[in-house]
Amino acid sequence: MPSLSFPLPPHPATVGLYITACGSGSVDRGAKANSVSTIERRLSSISWNYAQRGLSLDRKDLHIAIVMAGIRNSHARPPVQKEAVMATDIIAMLETLDCGTLRGMRDRAMLLIGYTGGLRRSEIVGLDLKANRTEDGRGWIEIVDKGMLLNLRGKSGWREVEVGRGSADATCPVAAIKAWIKFAKLAHGPLFRRVTGHGKAVGSERLNDKEIARLVKRTAMAAGIRGDLAEIERQFKFSGHSLRAGLASSAEVDERYLQKQLAMDQRR
Repeated sequence: MPSLSFPLPPHPATVGLYITACGSGSVDRGAKANSVSTIERRLSSISWNYAQRGLSLDRKDLHIAIVMAGIRNSHARPPVQKEAVMATDIIAMLETLDCGTLRGMRDRAMLLIGYTGGLRRSEIVGLDLKANRTEDGRGWIEIVDKGMLLNLRGKSGWREVEVGRGSADATCPVAAIKAWIKFAKLAHGPLFRRVTGHGKAVGSERLNDKEIARLVKRTAMAAGIRGDLAEIERQFKFSGHSLRAGLASSAEVDERYLQKQLAMDQRR
């Protein structure tokens, strides 16, 4: 690391020129451009160095703030676009589960309710069996004749999501939920919980939402979805958001199909 030598008291413009050089790789001859995290560490070191001398450096000064904003925009990697899982993908993912076990039943229920309801992973694990039963709950389920009603609490208030029954029990979200509740022997509290005791018992604590991301990633990889990509790339393509994105993508496809059919009918 090059020595940090600045005039006293520090002038933000001088520091701004220094971090510009770090971002362009021109601090040392033949040096590579520093990453955003490296530049931020160096800026923190400069601030600490001056603080030890009884001086202060205003990092919000425009000479510094504007340069750092530009470096972040040009250096930061774009966010990885999560892959949307479609209906056929979900079926393939379900087939990788052992639905004869408690864990397999739970995971099938989470995948199906997450996909058909277009839920966030926090909404999936935040569900309770009944209303107003837990302090950390974010909603509850109601099984009705035509399917299931999800009552969800979000930042803007409560909303209801209707989930219909499937054409077959293997892919029906309502049947999956009912099977999980029955064999897990649940009566109240969180809907989705940890399976303990080598897969033979169900705990009382709510499942962490990170488990949804792990479940989607694990089953998508096992099902061979996007097998055209390198394995390391596939690892980053799937997350809990893939379920929500998949429902939205399916809806867009259905909408385009309907529009196409309407246009054909009008030409006849």
